[in-house]
Amino acid sequence: MREKKSFLVDKNRMPLAMGVAFVAFTTQFGGGFASGAQIYQYFINYGIWCLILPFFTQGLYALFFWYGMRYAYKHKTYDYRSFSDSFYGRTRPVMSNLFEICYLVMIGTASAAAFATGGSTLNTLTGIPYWLCTLIIAFFIFMIALYGTNMVRRAASTLSVFIILGLVAVLIPNIIAQWSNILNAISGLASGKMPVSSTETGAFLPALWLAFLYFLFQLASVSVMYQHMEPITDVKQINRAAIGMFAVNTFAMLLSILGLLAIVYVSELATASVPMLVLVQNGIGAYLLTPVISLLIILGAISTGVNMISGIVTRCNNAIERRRNKSGKAGTGHMARNAAFTLLFTFIAFAIAQFGLMAVVKKGYAYLGYAALITVFLPFVIHAVVTKCRDI
Repeated sequence: MREKKSFLVDKNRMPLAMGVAFVAFTTQFGGGFASGAQIYQYFINYGIWCLILPFFTQGLYALFFWYGMRYAYKHKTYDYRSFSDSFYGRTRPVMSNLFEICYLVMIGTASAAAFATGGSTLNTLTGIPYWLCTLIIAFFIFMIALYGTNMVRRAASTLSVFIILGLVAVLIPNIIAQWSNILNAISGLASGKMPVSSTETGAFLPALWLAFLYFLFQLASVSVMYQHMEPITDVKQINRAAIGMFAVNTFAMLLSILGLLAIVYVSELATASVPMLVLVQNGIGAYLLTPVISLLIILGAISTGVNMISGIVTRCNNAIERRRNKSGKAGTGHMARNAAFTLLFTFIAFAIAQFGLMAVVKKGYAYLGYAALITVFLPFVIHAVVTKCRDI
């Protein structure tokens, strides 16, 4: 019998390590990245340092994800709650619950932002009512997250390929066509001439702090990676995944920054909510590439929403199954519980998006960064120093 084909990337065609790396890619690079808004706000807005700080940000990102994944693999903690209870040790009554709150904030911000961004973009493209657009986004997120971590990893790999190809298709022609503008922008930023809507001075320390804050609110999503450690068979796979994260993420970020440098002195950028569209409209192929950018934003939104919701679904399901195993009631029902939890958390994110609380969501990212500093960054650093990295 002929094997049924799927459009998803097959695990036999892509190493597991790269599949894990692409989960991290799609978690970080959602709709906000594809639109260029995050890149502008946290990097280009601070001047010439945008050309070097991606190495700093993505280096920290890969390092801390590597540390968390190595611990999860060694201690067999395949969801964020079991990881927290093990990792925080005697402080777990406080710290595990603090991280639980941090994750819920992440669900309420990143997932709701994914719904809102994807829904708004689809609404602009098609004219379909906003609520229906977010419902369509919700359907795709629900269907992918429903079938567990293997499906999430395969979907992340597939979406990553599409997102990277789309970025290359949009950015490379525009970088070539606007190369003189990019060189002029680099020269201008180096001399202290800031982008059109920037209120910054171009000083290094503020640029470094914002890059660090960007890393912090992305760091909270390390918790979605633990579920993907279960099929890992060797720590070398984790090491390769971390290297893959750094390479792919840094390439995507630098490519986007280089492209957006072409428009740092274009007046339309001051009021643009989607800087990438300004780039395309001032470059070449606007008629063809505008739908491509819109599609990238939608794919990025779906990928981020899937990863966030899948993490909390795995945590809830594992908690129930551990209790059932202890009471001798282990058995069927995994898929039904998975469906119920996926539906619940997809609906919560969908409902938050209906209020259009984008100002709250933006503030939520800053709070998420500070929460991650307390619940992830500092504990990871202290743990590494105290154990001398012997516990991973």
